[in-house]
Amino acid sequence: MKILVPVILLLIAHFQYRLWLGDGSLKETRAYQQRLAELKRLGEEKRQRNEKLIAEVMDLQNGQEAIEERAREDLGMIRPDETFFQVIE
Repeated sequence: MKILVPVILLLIAHFQYRLWLGDGSLKETRAYQQRLAELKRLGEEKRQRNEKLIAEVMDLQNGQEAIEERAREDLGMIRPDETFFQVIE
């Protein structure tokens, strides 16, 4: 019985050390959870951006209107039968 109490106390001390300071401690686990949440958020942002780009590519492949719209907005192009008006404020 005399040897059992110190052995139990040593085991408790050992497990407490591992819980608070060792590998896989609560602090380390919390840091990993925060990093995982951040990576999930970044992954979701990139997934949404990729979906928008895929939709834009599909639109450009399937329709003339999308190509016209890009030419008008990005390159300032107009059709031969159109008149261009510039409004200065």
